[in-house]
Amino acid sequence: MPITDWPEGERPREKLLARGASALSDAELLAIFLRTGVRGKSAVDLGRDLLDRHGSLNGLFAADDREIATTSGVGTAKCAQLRAAYEVARRALAETAQAGDALASPQAVRRYLQFSLAHRPHEVFVAVWLDAQHRILKMQELFAGTLTQTSVYPREVVKDALRQNAAAVIFAHNHPSGLAEPSQADQLLTETLKRALDLVDVKVLDHFVVGRGAIMSFAERGML
Repeated sequence: MPITDWPEGERPREKLLARGASALSDAELLAIFLRTGVRGKSAVDLGRDLLDRHGSLNGLFAADDREIATTSGVGTAKCAQLRAAYEVARRALAETAQAGDALASPQAVRRYLQFSLAHRPHEVFVAVWLDAQHRILKMQELFAGTLTQTSVYPREVVKDALRQNAAAVIFAHNHPSGLAEPSQADQLLTETLKRALDLVDVKVLDHFVVGRGAIMSFAERGML
């Protein structure tokens, strides 16, 4: 049955307007961006198919465009609509994170990093460069690696710090396994980068490890 034949209070768009976005399921939210279904399937059905195929919203956005577009009833146009929705959300979070003192509003930085990194299929290492007042100068993806390992070169990190004229930095990287627990290699790398940046008076304020459903802070664990 097409959504237009549903009771008005059950249609995703009308439901959102009446009760707020939080009242919608993941499939219903996807349906609003998909806009239309196909013969025999509503937009909500397509949303459920995408979630079933990819396991979750994170799994969906971790998939490449070709994989999403080949889902029955989706295609390239609907794939583009989903990618655009994701990018709008990412940029909005980036604006919020960059608006003020990174330490005065740490949750904004955490939300941005988790949203940006949690779904990535490969390990990615990011630096958030800060000035002396801890205002964000730049969020920079420094290195990308394989599914299990990334190569981070302290010399290149120091060069980037000087290039940005940074006074401090927050590092972050994702674990494609989904677990937000630091490995021994993560701890060793953090200590190495901290020592290298001490030589140019750049303070390492934190290092976040981003998993699928959680984010772990070195500073909060007393590991810096």
